[in-house]
Amino acid sequence: MKKRLISLLLLSLMLFTLTACRKSSDGDNSLEYIQDNKKLIVGLDDTFAPMGFTDDNGDIIGFDVDMARAVSEKLGVELVLQPVEWEAKEQELATKNIDCIWNGLSVTPERKENMTMSKSYMLNDISLVVKSDSTIASMIDMAGLRLAVQGGSSAEEALNEDTNKAFRESLGQINPFDKYDTALMDMETGNSDAVLMDTVMANYMITSLGKDYKVLDESLLPDEYAVGFRKGDVALCEAVEKALSDLKADGTVADISTKWFGTDITTIE
Repeated sequence: MKKRLISLLLLSLMLFTLTACRKSSDGDNSLEYIQDNKKLIVGLDDTFAPMGFTDDNGDIIGFDVDMARAVSEKLGVELVLQPVEWEAKEQELATKNIDCIWNGLSVTPERKENMTMSKSYMLNDISLVVKSDSTIASMIDMAGLRLAVQGGSSAEEALNEDTNKAFRESLGQINPFDKYDTALMDMETGNSDAVLMDTVMANYMITSLGKDYKVLDESLLPDEYAVGFRKGDVALCEAVEKALSDLKADGTVADISTKWFGTDITTIE
């Protein structure tokens, strides 16, 4: 009887140990990972004004940069800004070269499948941008013309959606570029007739940089921005969301948004 009791106790202990190890190996240590490293490495396209871009002094600045810096302070870690090739952003995450993507990252079904994404913090639209003297007034007017788009962007994903098949097939040519600034330069030189891009960026370039563009009223896709993390990094995502909520409550978010947009246009609760 005593031997049987001891055997049962040993079996229970063994099962408990196995269960605990499994929980430990399957556990989400994403928050502890950045706390141990004492830094949050943010991946971004450093030409995407006003969210994150390099200024004339060579410094990376922008709305998302200011937001990420405020969150990093809340988390007690250093903010490290890491420019990445936008088409390789998921790979940069997977290999841990960066901890998150925070740079006007649009929420799409594909990205939600491949990443853990925060709650959205800003609304946006994917629209056509043309030179101010262009006769193009709608998507119908783009039939047979040349459209510039950034590779790997939400605009490119929207263009490839089945719902936009008719518009896509009506185009004469699609010109892909690594960055939006080169796509816009291509339009300025007349090699492309329009650029498909985020209205947040286009409006900033028009109002703050004096660019001679106009955004068409017709939108290809309503859009929203969020922060992207490695798939399964829920603990880090939730910590960032909590920090953003606290920063909204104490007025920091409103101050940062007003600095870049003239008012608080965020959707953080």
